[in-house]
Amino acid sequence: MEERILQFLNKTYPINFNNVEAVTNEMYRCLSTKGIFFVRITNYKTYHEQLEEVNWTNYLFNQGIGVPMVIPSINDSLIENIMLDEEKMVVLFQAASGIHLPRSKWNKTVFRNLGQQMGRMHRVSKGYMKSSINHWYECEEYDFLKYIPAEEKTIREIAHVVLNDINELPQDNSNYGLIHGDLWLENVLVDSDSKLTMIDFQDCENHYYVYDLAVPIYSALEFSFSGGENIRDYERSITEALIDGYKEENDLSSEMLMKLPRFMKLKEMFEYNLMHMYWNSKELSEEQVRILNLYRNRIEYSHS
Repeated sequence: MEERILQFLNKTYPINFNNVEAVTNEMYRCLSTKGIFFVRITNYKTYHEQLEEVNWTNYLFNQGIGVPMVIPSINDSLIENIMLDEEKMVVLFQAASGIHLPRSKWNKTVFRNLGQQMGRMHRVSKGYMKSSINHWYECEEYDFLKYIPAEEKTIREIAHVVLNDINELPQDNSNYGLIHGDLWLENVLVDSDSKLTMIDFQDCENHYYVYDLAVPIYSALEFSFSGGENIRDYERSITEALIDGYKEENDLSSEMLMKLPRFMKLKEMFEYNLMHMYWNSKELSEEQVRILNLYRNRIEYSHS
């Protein structure tokens, strides 16, 4: 597979690659005389959706936002097609500097820097007028009542209330627009100078800006808190740092910030819904049953 990808890249891009190695089932690290690149090969989104994503990413790059540069092919195209086991789409990125921080390093300093980067991203994107990227409510992952089983009546009622509350919020250019949608520790690189690069924009969408703030807080409490203090103190410190950094670069009303807990709940329902969408309910592993029950308890008893 890697050899076929290598041959395709050398025919299609103006770069002499000498090695390709798999990172995930859709991302490959590509070595060349011009440095390191990453190629994404996927049909997770349609051609139009991926083109909208990479056009916006390149716009952000040209505005000085910390995102990877998308490399055009010799055909001056940001997306090419490759036939492997099936036809898939190829996007080539120049490697960003930095690493995935270990869990213990996700502290308030990093969150302040992330808030600044997110604030800049939202602010400059207000001037990006070309997008037809989906609105959040058009994405199937938010169709909670389609996938959460009918017998889970309490959780379905909570999902209904959460969606209604958010759908009733005012929506304008100051609080709603293009967001990354999935900023957590695996989608942020940090270099030795604490410079941040945001990667993996496949879940970008039009949404309330405050949701982009809710996701890294939620994900830090779920995945990157590593002890050493009370988790409530950790939550308070990273939330304050993220918001302080964000406000240095973009305005966000106190009314919308007061809705942050509701958007944390939306993220929790989103994650729970994904389990029902992608896990086979008749063949759940012991670990999957444990995770589902943890979420059920948290949601039903409001212990988020």
